[in-house]
Amino acid sequence: MITSPVDAILNRSLAGEDLSPEEGVVLLDQTDPVAIAAIQETADRLRYQQAGDTVTYVINRNINFTNICAQHCSFCAFRRDPGANGAYWLEWEQIWAKTADAVQRGATEICMQGGLNPEAKINGASLRYYLELVKTIKDEFPQLHLHAFSPQEVQFIAEQDGISYVEVIACLQDAGVDSMPGTAAEILDDEVRHILCPEKTNTATWLEIVTAAHQLGMPTTSTMLSGHIETQQHQIRHLEKLRSLQKTAREGRYPGYITEFILLPFVGQEAPKPLRRRVGRDQPLLKDALLLTAVARIFLGNWIPNHQPSWVKLGLDGATQALRWGCNDIGGTLMEEHITTMAGAKGGTCMEVATLQAAIRSLGRPYQQRDTLYGHISTTEVTTIQTQPTCPA
Repeated sequence: MITSPVDAILNRSLAGEDLSPEEGVVLLDQTDPVAIAAIQETADRLRYQQAGDTVTYVINRNINFTNICAQHCSFCAFRRDPGANGAYWLEWEQIWAKTADAVQRGATEICMQGGLNPEAKINGASLRYYLELVKTIKDEFPQLHLHAFSPQEVQFIAEQDGISYVEVIACLQDAGVDSMPGTAAEILDDEVRHILCPEKTNTATWLEIVTAAHQLGMPTTSTMLSGHIETQQHQIRHLEKLRSLQKTAREGRYPGYITEFILLPFVGQEAPKPLRRRVGRDQPLLKDALLLTAVARIFLGNWIPNHQPSWVKLGLDGATQALRWGCNDIGGTLMEEHITTMAGAKGGTCMEVATLQAAIRSLGRPYQQRDTLYGHISTTEVTTIQTQPTCPA
């Protein structure tokens, strides 16, 4: 029996072996429908082996506390200069009110990130401002999981105050931050970052900060911004760095680790014009996103078992399709979302629990509410929460 190169690669992945970067690129380079179908089937089988058949979701609220930012990433339609039209900076009372509303709607998680605002200081210290942000939520709602502040924000605080990354993370953790979003990763290749986000943290620093979080016992997520100027080689090198990062955490027995991988396809409708012209499209290509979703599951193997699509970027239909291409989680309710929406995404800003459940049910698969770290929440609690809306009227 003759086995094609793609079949041989897929068989190795099904046997639990880590693929080489070259093998990953071979999979991403496929255009033959038969080969792509085999990749999809393999990713779906691995999803079942590694995460089971139940699709999970989390009830959460996203709070982007400011869009004032000192950096000028070429893909960002969210940032504003101080005083510019559309610039905002939430007051403590607004953040508290959003959190209280989220708790009433059944949220177990607050995800909080914002622009890099040099004026965000208390008594001259950036860290004090961020600690007050945490206090605003955790003093009254200690039961909430606070998923907050990206590696980029950690670097920003450290540089503003002249302190170490470890000190920043440790102080945030002591104040009540429970996990770190693995955002600001974009593509972990400095060749791409020099064009896409030259003012942002470089690849080595992003990895250093996430490693420090893991060593301190703080879990993180991981992401990839795809479908802009990067090549297939860049995509695989990015996945290879994430896999290596997780291996380091697991083999080093760090108390922190990567909880999930989230693919974030590029939305460029409102992005700055130079990058829009270079990319040549405003919305993600679903077929490309689905193939990369499948290859990510295959390449990351057993190291990162939880994979999530972005319904904000792909729409709910696209995210539901991704559940057949290796994803085992459909994400969160969010309740509000600004960064991707301001970029021109059409997926919406909030998702009802019942809507997520219906999407999962349409595939004939069971669903389960989870917490941020993928612990299951009891059926009784789920039934109670379902009676409440998750989106503002």
